[in-house]
Amino acid sequence: MTEQLDSATSVKLQLSNGKTIPALGLGTIPPDDNPGSVKDQVITAIKEGYRHLDTAWYYGSEKYIGEALKELFDEGVVKREDLFITTKVWPSFWHNPEKSLNTSLKDLGLDYVDLFLQHWPITLHGDENGQPATPKKDDGSLIYDDDPANGTKYIETYHKMEDILDKTDKVKSIGISNYSIKKLEQFLPEVRKYKPVVNQIELHPQLPQQDLVDYCESRGIVIVAYSPVGGPGAPVLEIPLINELAKKYMVTPNEIAEAYHILNNRGVLSRSANLSRIKTITRLPKLSKEELKALYQVGVDNPKRYNCVPYGFGIGFRWWTGDLYSTDIGVMKPHFETV
Repeated sequence: MTEQLDSATSVKLQLSNGKTIPALGLGTIPPDDNPGSVKDQVITAIKEGYRHLDTAWYYGSEKYIGEALKELFDEGVVKREDLFITTKVWPSFWHNPEKSLNTSLKDLGLDYVDLFLQHWPITLHGDENGQPATPKKDDGSLIYDDDPANGTKYIETYHKMEDILDKTDKVKSIGISNYSIKKLEQFLPEVRKYKPVVNQIELHPQLPQQDLVDYCESRGIVIVAYSPVGGPGAPVLEIPLINELAKKYMVTPNEIAEAYHILNNRGVLSRSANLSRIKTITRLPKLSKEELKALYQVGVDNPKRYNCVPYGFGIGFRWWTGDLYSTDIGVMKPHFETV
């Protein structure tokens, strides 16, 4: 393949409220050993054409992103209005999303974010400052303020987010993250005024969730995929078909993994601590419909979810290892405690 490839950074997706979101975003979860490195990642990405940054209060990297943005603005590389910035309210802050947002805005050095997401549809037992972010019993299990499987307090968080959108200029759009069909069916009838424009979920060729994707798209909710390479170690990039397509189109396996989403009208969040790699994963190979179907079939034949973190227990996602509420296992009582 020698034809000129489009840039993934130039693709925008239409949101239900009339706004747009760049399809390719940079994820900013910091490496454990060097959280400050996120600053250089952001600077590198923006200079390479990225215009979508995805962060969260929980990540602990927003102050470094703020430092990067200040440098970029001061140097005239970009203006604030050129960027699309997402942050999220963590479940331990469920009772006061505006305080979480204010903390994020202060660290980011911004007056507003373009998208404010509810990080998980659960309520963890945090104090007025959202601490501890992961409250646990002595046995290591999480402490909730409501039943994570069937409780409804998490909907109160979204209502407060609606109020922020309605009454302030601090956010341009609101949305959700890690919502299963089960949670969406419980939640959507309770939305007061502003339907979520995005649902951010783990999605990649090994994790087929077409029922969830179709459910959201039929309701005007854009899917944004995180962990498109499967998380640490990038196991998705070991798929033979991805490497075959990378050779065919003369791009990196990362770019095939990203194109899988962008060409299906979904957003995707790329993340790398390697600055050189950030510079080389922005091309958009023009995969055929047959090739996209073949990538999807990989997960149909051998589904695998890589991010089975405790916050997802009871939510109702398929293939969630260890979750007694997994739709593939049946309904059983999970291990949790509420206060």
